[in-house]
Amino acid sequence: MATAIQRDSKKTVFITGANGLLGQKLVNQLLGNDQFYIVASGRGACRLPGEGFEYISLDISDEAEVQKVIAHAAPDIIIHGAAMTHVDECELNQEACYDANVNATAYLVKAAEACQAHFIFVSTDFIFSGEEGPLDESGIPAPVNYYGESKLLGEKMVMRSKTKWAIARTVLVFGIAHDLSRSNIVLWVKSSLEAGKTIQVVDDQYRTPTLAEDLAAGCILIAEQGAEGVFNISGPDFLTPYEMANTVADFFGLNKDLIKRADSTTFTQPAKRPLKTGFIIKKAQEQLGFEPKTFRTAIGILAKQIILARS
Repeated sequence: MATAIQRDSKKTVFITGANGLLGQKLVNQLLGNDQFYIVASGRGACRLPGEGFEYISLDISDEAEVQKVIAHAAPDIIIHGAAMTHVDECELNQEACYDANVNATAYLVKAAEACQAHFIFVSTDFIFSGEEGPLDESGIPAPVNYYGESKLLGEKMVMRSKTKWAIARTVLVFGIAHDLSRSNIVLWVKSSLEAGKTIQVVDDQYRTPTLAEDLAAGCILIAEQGAEGVFNISGPDFLTPYEMANTVADFFGLNKDLIKRADSTTFTQPAKRPLKTGFIIKKAQEQLGFEPKTFRTAIGILAKQIILARS
């Protein structure tokens, strides 16, 4: 860990989960922003390409380490994007999920209070039951799985905090990042159809899929403006995964006959999924100037990134 931070007159923004998809996009976008000095943190070694930021290895489930690191960094803003997000894993390993999503958030909130940092918490549509959607920020949470429960507990903790706070709720985040193997709906559909595989895709779930770059941009808008409260930060299109798959096939000119309709009862998963969520993003558009890409435009961005990654 560095012994001193050269910040000049910039605001220090501290990012958790910097090695992950959102974290990488946040760092990448903030590097082009002269307002901020970036402290990126993650578990283990830095997997972020490039330079221009400070990296600190941090286990956010270790309270003493969190207090020490945050006190040293003395950030003006904390963007807490780190979480255990594999929904079925959370259901099967509830203790680990609670530690990662609830305890760690409590430690970070306490540390933020000590230095009066603006605390920005990334949350999820899975705090909702899925009985109706799309939802605005006033929707009543009622999670149907443990992941959703853990994130809701985190939200409540943030709302009770004695520091400035904001919550960025998002939906079905997809994208490509350096040194990450986790797939997403666009890559899965593309690779399956290119291989001539038949795929079953549900048509009874609804989401507003979110490009990772757009989620990062939304979080940064909150940080820049010192915005407080809850904001829905997602894509603008209310779609079923079946509709998403067909859009991917259309974009890449792949065989749509390989895409078969299914409903949620077809699949047996440890964690129940909410059927209909998705967000109304009017508040973020009007108050923050948030302008997310359409799903089709986002596919085009991913297509270019795939080519760059291979070159």
